[in-house]
Amino acid sequence: MPLQSTNPLTGKVTRQFDEFTPEQTAAAVREVAGGYATWKTTDFAYRAECLLSLAQVLRARADEFAALMAEEMGKPVTFGRAEVLKCAAVCDYYARNGQAMLASMPVSGSGQEAYVDFAPMGTVLAVMPWNFPFWQVLRVAAPTLMAGNTVVLKHASNVPQCALAIESAFRESAFPDNVFRTLLIGARQVEAVLDHDSVIGVSLTGSEGAGSKVASAAGARLKKCVMELGGSDPFVVLADADLDKAARVGAISRCGNAGQTCIAAKRFIVMDEVFDAFVEALSREMDKLTMGDPMAEDTVVGPMSSTGLRADLHDQVERCKAAGGKVVKGGVLPEGDGAFYPLSIIVDAPFDADVCHEELFGPVALVFRATDEDQAVAMANDTPFGLGGSVWTGDGERGLAFARRIEAGAVVVNGQVRSDPLLPFGGIKRSGFGRELSAFGIREFVNVKSVIRD
Repeated sequence: MPLQSTNPLTGKVTRQFDEFTPEQTAAAVREVAGGYATWKTTDFAYRAECLLSLAQVLRARADEFAALMAEEMGKPVTFGRAEVLKCAAVCDYYARNGQAMLASMPVSGSGQEAYVDFAPMGTVLAVMPWNFPFWQVLRVAAPTLMAGNTVVLKHASNVPQCALAIESAFRESAFPDNVFRTLLIGARQVEAVLDHDSVIGVSLTGSEGAGSKVASAAGARLKKCVMELGGSDPFVVLADADLDKAARVGAISRCGNAGQTCIAAKRFIVMDEVFDAFVEALSREMDKLTMGDPMAEDTVVGPMSSTGLRADLHDQVERCKAAGGKVVKGGVLPEGDGAFYPLSIIVDAPFDADVCHEELFGPVALVFRATDEDQAVAMANDTPFGLGGSVWTGDGERGLAFARRIEAGAVVVNGQVRSDPLLPFGGIKRSGFGRELSAFGIREFVNVKSVIRD
C-alpha cells in the first residue's frame, strides 16, 4: 500500500511512495544494527560533533522543512520554522550535556569499590506522529544516538516527505549513514521490526490506541518501551488570575497547531465568579488568531491535517451539544476547500458526559465551572489522561501548591504547557509511561549497570 502526502489545504495528493517490502525493511534494520557495532564504540566527543553538525544542517534547511510541514500536515510556516530550530537546540543540548548525564557514578558506603555505568544496548525503533513531524523524532533520536544506540524511524504514514527529509538531514551531517534510517512502512510492519534481536526497544508518541498495540507487541517480546500518548490537559483559572493573560495564552494553547497537540489546553476549568468574563476574553483572543494558508507568514492557525480528523472532531462537538453543552463560538462545519475547523468554545457541557472525558484533537475549548479550589482539583484529575496541565492565579505560592495536587507529568503555573530539553517530559495514567528529554530521557534506553571491584 503506498504512503502518500495529501495537502490539507487543497485535499490533493502531492506525492506517493511505495511502502518498503518486508525484505527492504529487514535489510534497513540490519544495516542500522550493523552500524551500532561501530557506533557504540565511538567516544562522546565524536557523537557530540555529529549532533552539532546535524544542528547546523537543520538550521540551514529550516525554511525548506517548514514548507514541507505546511504541505503535508498544514502547520503554518512560522511555527514549522520554530519547530526545526527547536530540533537544532535539542541536538545542541545533548551534544553539550550527554557525556555528563551518562558519566560513571561512583557509589560510596558499600565497603567496596562500586560504580553505576550507563551503556548503550542496540537499535531503538521510533514510532512517531504527524503533528510535530520533526520535533517528535529529534527529541527521541538526539539522546538515543548520544547514548551510543542507533535508531530506525517508522513515521506517520501521512508525512513520508518529512520522514525522508529527516533522513536526508542526517546524511548531510557528520553522522555515519548507518546509524539512522527512515523505514517507509505502515503499522502492519511494526511487529516485524520488533522481532529483530538487534531492536532493543521502542519509543512511541501517538494515540492511546496505537500505544496500546505497540506496547503489547513490545511486552510480548520483552522489549523496553516509552509511551507518550494522548492528553486532555486541564487549564485551571482561579478567581485571582490575570484573565487577559490567561485568555491570551489559553487561546494559542488550545488553537496552535490547529489544536492538534497532545499538551494543548483542552479542558478549561474556571471559577464561577470569573467564568463569564473569562469566556468573553477567550473568545476575543481567538478572534485575533489569523486562520488561513499555512504558507502565509501571518497565519497562526492552518487547516487540520485531514478532513477525516476534522469529521471526527465535529462528531465530538455534536455529541457535546446533544449532552447539553452550549456552543458559544464556532462549532459549524465549514464549506469549501481545506480541512479547516472554526475556533470554537463550548460551555456548560455536563462534566460526566463521555465526550467530556475524551481528547478533542482540534481547536475546540470545553469550558467548565468550578465553585472552589477543591472542586477544581477534583475536576482536573477526573480524567483517564495525565500528560500536562496549568493553573492561573495571582499568587505564585498558591499556584505551586495547586500544581502539586494535579495528577500529570507536567504542570505550569501562569504559563503554557510545553516541552523543554532541560526537563523530563511524559505522562501518567493513559497518557503513557517513561520519560523523554533531560537526563531522564537519555537513560531510558541504556543498560544501568553495576560495576563492582571487591
